[in-house]
Amino acid sequence: MNSISAIALSGLNAASLGMDAAAHNIANAQTRSFRREGTVQEAVAGGGVRASLTQADQPGGLREQDVVDLMAHSYEFKANLLTLRTAGDTLGTLLDTVA
Repeated sequence: MNSISAIALSGLNAASLGMDAAAHNIANAQTRSFRREGTVQEAVAGGGVRASLTQADQPGGLREQDVVDLMAHSYEFKANLLTLRTAGDTLGTLLDTVA
């Protein structure tokens, strides 16, 4: 089993990739023959997630969906960041108690 920090870090990376894809889609929505990017996430044995980019089969944009995706990935990023902070605070408290 991976540590909480490693699992949260993989979530941060996946959320970051999702935000990058959504921002890319928003920025290029008016570009001719543009194909939207998306992310696919898969669970990793022992904990965590692996994310990869995908590209739409058809040209065109869905600006509203991209804005929602950007916001959702932002919340995912914040949740994983909070998990890292909590793990760090807990470890610090544990070390203070033992010392």
